[in-house]
Amino acid sequence: MAERTRIVLKSGKDQSLRRFHPWVFSGAIKKIHGPEREGDLVDVYDNKEEFLASGHYQHGSIAVRVISFEAVETDQDFWDQRIAHAWKLRETLGMVSNSRTNVFRWVNAEGDGMPGLIVDYYAGVAVIQTHSIGMHRNLEAIVLSMKKSAGDKLHTIYNKSESTLPDKPGITGKSGFLLGDRERGEVLENGYRFSVNWVEGQKTGFFIDQRESRRLVGEYSQGRKVLNMFGYTGGFSIYAMGGGAQLVHSVDSSGKAIDLTRENAELNFPGDKRHEAKAEDAFTYFKDMKEAYDLLILDPPAFAKHQNVLSRALQGYKRLNQRAFEAIAPGGIIFTFSCSQAVSRENFRKSVFVAAANARRKVRVLHQLSQPPDHPVSIYHLEGEYLKGLVLEVE
Repeated sequence: MAERTRIVLKSGKDQSLRRFHPWVFSGAIKKIHGPEREGDLVDVYDNKEEFLASGHYQHGSIAVRVISFEAVETDQDFWDQRIAHAWKLRETLGMVSNSRTNVFRWVNAEGDGMPGLIVDYYAGVAVIQTHSIGMHRNLEAIVLSMKKSAGDKLHTIYNKSESTLPDKPGITGKSGFLLGDRERGEVLENGYRFSVNWVEGQKTGFFIDQRESRRLVGEYSQGRKVLNMFGYTGGFSIYAMGGGAQLVHSVDSSGKAIDLTRENAELNFPGDKRHEAKAEDAFTYFKDMKEAYDLLILDPPAFAKHQNVLSRALQGYKRLNQRAFEAIAPGGIIFTFSCSQAVSRENFRKSVFVAAANARRKVRVLHQLSQPPDHPVSIYHLEGEYLKGLVLEVE
């Protein structure tokens, strides 16, 4: 095995790695032996020079993202095994050959032992987002592994890392096609049809992680007046209509998202007058709201991407949920979510609790929601459980 840079930790800073947490923070490092090149595979040792892990080095708060707690070489065989293992899990989950759902997450970063790498699969199209220089530098080998694992189930690969790759000198993460050139397509989720644009859409094009929550919305929608706030391309709205909602209103500040919402509604329910889509700010809509909704969905974008804005984010969740509690009709149901990794499940619940108390409504928790199993979470890295949701009954 070739000699590589050695990261030595301060005394006592090895405990998180011994508990298999996959991050090494810059403040834990005592000294570095060798060049400090962005994205290099490095070895991490404790203060007594005992080997702990191998991972990708990067300047910043998270200095090393661990890919193995054994000494490894990231050759083609390594990536073949990791990518194939992730694909096999989705086969085991019944997602690879599912006649009703052909969209799923193929690689979920730390949850699949590949920190800094996200791959979403859309009916033969794989959309990649690299969040670390290390994954960016291994992209060619990763793409080859993907082709081997998926075979003829993969015809297009789009690298959408321009907005996710850290801005570093000499690193270019320009988005573009690595296989094929198809910019958008139609997918199935639980039998519903959705038009997805992975080139221009948010994230990789569709919020795959809300699949099970959308299904649950459908089960609660019969005869209800539904407001889908921050509706993006209308996923929750389609399920509400399929579940027998009396009316469904989709609200999002993005005009492009609203256009796709209308397109998706027409794909599934052509000519159905129960649905209206409006491009408007959420708080403005709440302020001027005249309809008495009895099912509200609050799925805002991440209010906190970093710990240093956590307090402000929690205030945002409290304010938003309080408006929902004040507005919803008696006996109504609220689906409320946070997709901020920096916001813990406990902190999110506290914000919603304070919002309910301020609104002086009697509220009961019916369900506690998270991401589906194709977004696995390492038991040693609970930060990976980024999606938190509550289903609430409001008297």
